[in-house]
Amino acid sequence: MNVGDAAERSGLPAKTIRYYEEIGLIRPARADNGYRDYSRDDVHRLAFLRRARNLGFSIDDCRQLMALYQDRDRASHDVREIASAHVRAIEEKVRELQSMRATLQKLIHACHGDDRPDCPILDDMAGAAEGNRALRA
Repeated sequence: MNVGDAAERSGLPAKTIRYYEEIGLIRPARADNGYRDYSRDDVHRLAFLRRARNLGFSIDDCRQLMALYQDRDRASHDVREIASAHVRAIEEKVRELQSMRATLQKLIHACHGDDRPDCPILDDMAGAAEGNRALRA
């Protein structure tokens, strides 16, 4: 099947499928005319990659997960470790986002939101920018 059919069946845009081929995540056969010829297995792998990416796994993680998926002698521990590391990264990102939210909520509360030009939100950003400039000097 062509890339359009593979895209429709896998739920991925054709551009993403071509990118995955470019970086070696998939390797469709080539027809006599040189066009890509995606098999059902290719579409299955593409759907696997779509799901993994939707779960937030990096391309490198997807490469490892795909290799483990295709290796029938794999140890599930290897898969679990990749997933566990990803959960730890997500948890860290959640902590960072919660901290950002708390800071912004404090700044929003401190801002009068009226017609006056003074703004604690902008003052805080400017202060952080000044601090970064001092670090670079």
